[in-house]
Amino acid sequence: MFFRLLVLFTVVPLLELYLLIRVGDVIGVWPTVALVVFTGALGAFLTRLEGLRVLRRVQTELQHGRAPTADLLDGLLVVIAGAVLLTPGLITDAVGFFLLVPPGRRIFRDFIVAAAARRFGVVRPPVIDVEWDREDKTR
Repeated sequence: MFFRLLVLFTVVPLLELYLLIRVGDVIGVWPTVALVVFTGALGAFLTRLEGLRVLRRVQTELQHGRAPTADLLDGLLVVIAGAVLLTPGLITDAVGFFLLVPPGRRIFRDFIVAAAARRFGVVRPPVIDVEWDREDKTR
């Protein structure tokens, strides 16, 4: 755990800084600053839209008497996406935008569920895929 936090709080910012400097060399300082501000603003806007969409799905599931487990995890991932998008940097922006799209969230959600299942020793039953045809009894 310590190593992961070390990477998260030291290596990622250093990579972000290096990438921003390289982009600034190519396109200039002010366009780089504008890019960071634009991605932050766009990320905040899209996070709000996607968060409201997830909230509506949670409410619909609750109204139908179903537990919105996947939708609640989606909501958490949207909040994480918003926080990551507000962090200046291009790598974090890519991760944040990936978390905002439902297929990207599905990949992260499946990874989190599988990791939690391994961590807590939950064994999933095997899935048996069966095909069948109805036999015509008039013959």
